[in-house]
Amino acid sequence: MKTLPDNPHLDHLRRQAKDLLAGLRDTRPEATLAEAQTSLAQQYGFRSWTDLKAEVDRGRGGAVEAGHALAEQITTRYGLGPVIVMRSLARPDEMGRRWLLETALGRWAVRTVDDVYPVTDGEENTRFQEAALGAGVTVPRPVRSLDGRVVEEVGGNRWRVYESVPSGPPLAAPVSAAVTRQVGELLAIVHGLHFPADGICPWNDRRLTSRSWAELADLATAKGAGWAPVLVSALPALAELQSIGDGHADTTEPVLCHNNFNPGNVRAASGSLVVSGWEHAGGLPPEWELAAVLANWAVDPNGGVNLAGARALLDGYRSRSGTTRPVRLTDFRGTAIALQNYVAGQVDLALNAADDEDARYADRNVRHLLTHLPTLATFEELARLR
Repeated sequence: MKTLPDNPHLDHLRRQAKDLLAGLRDTRPEATLAEAQTSLAQQYGFRSWTDLKAEVDRGRGGAVEAGHALAEQITTRYGLGPVIVMRSLARPDEMGRRWLLETALGRWAVRTVDDVYPVTDGEENTRFQEAALGAGVTVPRPVRSLDGRVVEEVGGNRWRVYESVPSGPPLAAPVSAAVTRQVGELLAIVHGLHFPADGICPWNDRRLTSRSWAELADLATAKGAGWAPVLVSALPALAELQSIGDGHADTTEPVLCHNNFNPGNVRAASGSLVVSGWEHAGGLPPEWELAAVLANWAVDPNGGVNLAGARALLDGYRSRSGTTRPVRLTDFRGTAIALQNYVAGQVDLALNAADDEDARYADRNVRHLLTHLPTLATFEELARLR
């Protein structure tokens, strides 16, 4: 589920809806802006555009301002200049929290990285980003501390800093063919770096919880979670996902991949696409990431495939990489396993929500996830593309 920023702006959502409309019209030329607005609202976990606007009104001004002492420690450690203000950008995610820091020297995107998996000092990750930047991919430039470290511990948290890049709001699927072709080209550039990896990231290679889906459903039911019946209803879909992830198909040698290349981490800026969210970078067979990107960019929340967008993405990737290998159903193994790990993690967070606001968000998030799981049929349709 997409997450609203801490200080949401209706103008940004209107722009997202217009971008989304272009993707919808690849499949249905008669699609209307009202339909795009409804689709976008549902991606944020709301029934209608009216409900989404009401949430924007409720959340306006909700950004948290960091204490001056904390902001000053960060700016001193990284050499960013005198502090003006530091405000939160969004609620905490599975890794930490994102902030915007304004100083006399500029604007900086800072975030906590307390729960990166697997744990990393960020050095290899940063070299990977810098290599992508050197190859022509627009990324927020990583900033090292005055001591040369990527990650610094300040105030009990692990922090990373990036230069802030002016851009529009994040994109939303399905994305237009004009954009997905660019996405395919950028992905091919990243894979073309052949950045070495030790192996396949565990997040994409195996389920990380010992509990079965049935056991999680029983636990949710026993705790009286309002979304427990939704999890019970989703058990067949989750079993189908698990079947896609079973076994070990032949793969190419893994390389370091972005591993989170979805529309929420890409924004349009001055004719280019800005790619963020590199903290989850990990080793994958390139065909696994290509399959995941197809699923993230060319499939709408209800499982419909934007064939024009998917073909454009493949054309962009192949034109830049030179590969002619078809996408196979087994290439979605990493996608299926990673999604199961993410859903299990969100279920766990919902079961342990600390307060009413967290519980309200978790309830909406888990319901959305469980009612919008991709199906085997969707992956099969993508695998038939040539």
